[in-house]
Amino acid sequence: MKAAIGSVPGLAVVLVGNREDSQAFVNIKLKACNEVGIETSIVQLPQDCTQNRLIDVVSGFNKNPSVHGIIVQLPLPQHLDEERVINFVSPEKDVDGFHPLNMGNLALRGKEPLFIPCAPKACIELLLRYGVEIVGKNAVVIGRSKIAGLSTSLLLQRHHATVCTVHSFTNNPEQITRRADIVVSDVGIPNIVGCDWLMPGAVVVDMGTNSVKDPSSRRGFRITGDVCYEEAVKVVSAITPVPGGVGPVVLSMLLSNILDSAKRAFGFT
Repeated sequence: MKAAIGSVPGLAVVLVGNREDSQAFVNIKLKACNEVGIETSIVQLPQDCTQNRLIDVVSGFNKNPSVHGIIVQLPLPQHLDEERVINFVSPEKDVDGFHPLNMGNLALRGKEPLFIPCAPKACIELLLRYGVEIVGKNAVVIGRSKIAGLSTSLLLQRHHATVCTVHSFTNNPEQITRRADIVVSDVGIPNIVGCDWLMPGAVVVDMGTNSVKDPSSRRGFRITGDVCYEEAVKVVSAITPVPGGVGPVVLSMLLSNILDSAKRAFGFT
């Protein structure tokens, strides 16, 4: 793109407060953008930032033609209205895919969202890249968060899987999950899914990222998924590890969304 038209995609990030995990996630995104030539800018606001101040910053990025993607790093401090802020991001720059317009179009047959949320997009990308048959298969999505679970179930339906969502009010979740050819988990409970939840030969995409105390680790904790990997690997045909499985692909899907946004803005094919 730079060689052809002398312009490159641009990403703007808004970070509120001093959460170490949020800062780490932002740094990873900025580093990845730098590696592929996407220009970045970041505005860091104090923990006690007002709603109006945050919306003013987002509004400025909405109007800036050199910005093609906007990320408001979540979670926000409790005094801020997360939904209102997300809704204020221009749908044309909503590279996270969380705007109601993009989520709504994802749910409707015959409609195409401008952006698909990065975690579900990564899930499908992994399945397709590894030749996993989705059409007509039984899929269970554990969790129904907006960031991953809900949109993953919608995206699997777009690929013609028969999808069931398991959540905190589901009776007998083990029995339901055990009938699935494809299991996707994003519930945020370490090792909740054991081998007794899984059908032999199932394919498992573990999108959980959980910190577990580990005195033997230099940091005092380790990262694990929702699925007990040591148990599951004995019965499934394929499984993503945590860390190092879905995460890097989610990052790649974010870069892809930013590039797609810039292509639309520049009319570049």
